[in-house]
Amino acid sequence: MRAISVLPTRPDRWTLVRRVRSVSWLLGGSALALSAIGLVVISSASADMSTDYEVRQAAWVGLGLLVMAAAAAVDYSFLLRYAFWIYLAAVAALAAVTFFGHEAGGARSWIGIGGFGGQPSDFCKIATVLLLARHMAEAQAPVAPRGWLWAASALVVVPVLLIAMQPDMGGALMFVPMLAAMAVVAGLRLRPALIALGVAAVVAGAIWIFALQDYQKDRMSSFFRPHADPLGSGYQVRQSRIAIGSGQMLGKGYGEGTQSNLQFLPTPHTDFVFAVLGEEYGFMGVTVVLGLLLLYLGNGVRVALAARDPAGLLLVVGLLAFMAGHVLYNTAMVVGLLPITGIPLPFLSYGGSFMLFCCAATGLMIGLDIRRFVNI
Repeated sequence: MRAISVLPTRPDRWTLVRRVRSVSWLLGGSALALSAIGLVVISSASADMSTDYEVRQAAWVGLGLLVMAAAAAVDYSFLLRYAFWIYLAAVAALAAVTFFGHEAGGARSWIGIGGFGGQPSDFCKIATVLLLARHMAEAQAPVAPRGWLWAASALVVVPVLLIAMQPDMGGALMFVPMLAAMAVVAGLRLRPALIALGVAAVVAGAIWIFALQDYQKDRMSSFFRPHADPLGSGYQVRQSRIAIGSGQMLGKGYGEGTQSNLQFLPTPHTDFVFAVLGEEYGFMGVTVVLGLLLLYLGNGVRVALAARDPAGLLLVVGLLAFMAGHVLYNTAMVVGLLPITGIPLPFLSYGGSFMLFCCAATGLMIGLDIRRFVNI
């Protein structure tokens, strides 16, 4: 793929003005607004905890803004050119942490440095999307290469299996909607799709038998029988529902959420931050946050539709699929519509590497939007 410069050799004044206007301010603005709301909710949810999670999250947000700016400044065609090597580096880091990483929350998926930690799986998301975008762009040619779907699936299976071995089933699960969305946009046909679904079912069965821990199987079972073990496997979703329901229309107010402050709600600053939002700010607060998330995703779709080449389109689709998958699963999980698993909410849940992933994804989309006006 030919490299594309960020700026023309001698840009005229109107080209620069048009390029500045092309930046999706709503995309970046909604991300910043969600991050600010997340800081407020995390501050309340962790008020009685020994660790100052809101201070750490503020540091991650600040670093994330720098990452967003850097990602927007880098020409995405440059990243696509070296996508294979980026992918290999990400998989190597993922394999290393799977076997030698720090264990937290029952999963060996963390790298801890000086009290701060991160998950290479978040970096692997972007690396995988970059390589798939480059690979699948060829499938939109008049004569698509044979077996492109199987090659793409193999690229996804490698990080999925490594993440499942940690075990982090939530992180592994999020690769599924990404692959499906990109494959559909790349021109997936019905027969290969049905075969892929069959293979996916076999892989899912193997993961259930060989990779899932007993507590993870209990969580799956509690989804179908939520009242069978209210103090065990069904405890989390029961407390989450109580928190959201008690918020009613306007909520109890900042710091007044009894479920989180009295520690009835597990991990209120990470996986269940949406439940804290519902308890303290009620239906109105939830509506505002969901509106901002829809604004973010909608503007991401606008960037995808305006992409100048198939690789750029697929890149945005993959990143949006990851973001949308996290939003849909997390919000459905906390109200009991899906089984409980460790899937954070973009920009709101506490987590350094996930915040950096969200900001990097946003920066890449903004950068792609800017380069619509660069001459090819």
